[in-house]
Amino acid sequence: MPLLSKIILYTDLLLMGLMAVIVWPWQLLVLKGRAMKNPDGTADDWHEQKVFYGLAVADLAVAVPVTLTGIILIFWGWGLGYYLTGLASFWMVYANVMTTANSLRFEKPQITLLWFFTFPLGAILGAVYFLWSLVYFEEIFRKFY
Repeated sequence: MPLLSKIILYTDLLLMGLMAVIVWPWQLLVLKGRAMKNPDGTADDWHEQKVFYGLAVADLAVAVPVTLTGIILIFWGWGLGYYLTGLASFWMVYANVMTTANSLRFEKPQITLLWFFTFPLGAILGAVYFLWSLVYFEEIFRKFY
């Protein structure tokens, strides 16, 4: 695998892991009933919109643990980590495209760096990993078996 490809992979994994670590306590507070303000002026408050409760449960029960487990397994040299991280990247693309589209459509936010980190960055990181894994699918497959 070329050096540039490894740099792309490790940078993407680092940022995906960082996002998971940041999302974990955020969603835990949402689940506990605290309204968490977003940079577009909205708040993740499941008392107002029940969907935020489901998103918090999905992030805490599936997305964050799968992301972190996948990354750890990749660094341990287990091929299964690439597949788990692939599943996490799919969730990141889905969840962040959904929230970005809602923010742009309904909130008309001021596009700031914080808004970018909160909404579309996760989709970009997930898409980068997904595309990277398609390019190196054969190598990943060989590591798994």
